[in-house]
Amino acid sequence: MNVNLQTATLAGGCFWCFEAVFVEVKGVVSVESGYTGGRTANPIYREVCDGTTGHAEVVQVRFDPDIVSYRDLLNVFFAIHDPTTMNRQGNDIGEQYRSEIFYHNNEQKNIAEELIKALNAQKIWNSPIVTRVSALGEFYAAEEYHRDYFARNPNQPYCQAVVAPKVAKFRKHFLNMTKRETA
Repeated sequence: MNVNLQTATLAGGCFWCFEAVFVEVKGVVSVESGYTGGRTANPIYREVCDGTTGHAEVVQVRFDPDIVSYRDLLNVFFAIHDPTTMNRQGNDIGEQYRSEIFYHNNEQKNIAEELIKALNAQKIWNSPIVTRVSALGEFYAAEEYHRDYFARNPNQPYCQAVVAPKVAKFRKHFLNMTKRETA
């Protein structure tokens, strides 16, 4: 395995959805749910959900760039959420559910901006992408009970209604990128 792992930090709604998808991507070593982009130090889940911190729910994806590229991770990111709605994903409403890419270096910033421009030019969605591209500030890990949430709670109603369809969409459209063996 490449010892030069990289990190992508992405916001696009509930972090349970993103974690459940990205843990299945070949080349992803770990996914950690957390919070960033706000003004409150050491936020807790309830504060973030209340919309009082300015933070977004995010995942930090550690990946091996020799197996999966940052651009490929962003293509998955754009495919599994609606990047055209400001501060909303489905019934989750508020700035904590915004679509945002938090870059770790200028290369990531440039890749994100170029991809957004290319996707907008393709007119895949009926509205333009509103995903922000911002420098990563302080990252705060989410509480322990958020780790592997979908894997530990597959029958929870939110997981069934929202998370499972996103995982299924990833598996269908990115079969070549999944760690799962196909029958």
